[in-house]
Amino acid sequence: MPTIFLNGTLKIEYENLFNSCILRPERITAIEELIRRLTANKERYQTVSEMQGVPWSFVAVIHTLEADQNFSKHLHNGDPLSGRTIQVPAGRPKKGNPPFTWEESTADALSFKGLSSRIDWSLAGTLYQLERYNGWGYRLYHPHVLTPYLWSFSNHYTSGKYISDGTWSDTAKSKQGGSAVLLRRMAETGLIEFPDQPAPKPEVNPIVVSYAMVKSADSSIVKRVQDLQRWLNTFPGIFVKPDGVPGNKTSEAYQMVVGSYLPGDPRS
Repeated sequence: MPTIFLNGTLKIEYENLFNSCILRPERITAIEELIRRLTANKERYQTVSEMQGVPWSFVAVIHTLEADQNFSKHLHNGDPLSGRTIQVPAGRPKKGNPPFTWEESTADALSFKGLSSRIDWSLAGTLYQLERYNGWGYRLYHPHVLTPYLWSFSNHYTSGKYISDGTWSDTAKSKQGGSAVLLRRMAETGLIEFPDQPAPKPEVNPIVVSYAMVKSADSSIVKRVQDLQRWLNTFPGIFVKPDGVPGNKTSEAYQMVVGSYLPGDPRS
């Protein structure tokens, strides 16, 4: 299979998709439950993270999709730890004897993919490695469908998936929440942040900006609006694109949190 490289165009694509990602309302409860479960095991994920130099959240979302957060299964593909992997990649880990510990298997899975502290773990870099982990089949052979491995349960995915190795269906729908969707919600609630997109410092009082339907020419105001939008995203059920425009959706989210619309909103 051809190699895909993280160039400037792909970086922008990942960032735009992540920033415009909206969880499907009917899937919010399921996403929140997955995040609750993986957060409960954060220390175990962090142990591997510290050994391998891979963000704990990356390990956690891969574990969710590959093994349903089951610590008796290989991170490679969800096969049982009682033996070496059977599915692709088969025969892992090559060293040691089964049964394997989850930590042994996970270290092998990450090393097998060349994942370490030397990797670009920016927002785009993380999404690139997630798509690479699952494979480039969607991007190369079915580009009309964004991979559900990242975007299932969001506005970026409706249907289309591989129902088995090499077998495609346009009508099949993924029943798993996507890894990027999990990370998006984790970022919204302050559980994680990316090195190139640090979370704004918490404020005692909410940031207040004036209502407007266009972006200000003043970069300091744009930044203030984006800080407000990120703060609003920390509340369950609120998903605002941090685009720097304090328009209708931002004002409505502000009203849900503090009880009033933004100053200047005609609905005030």
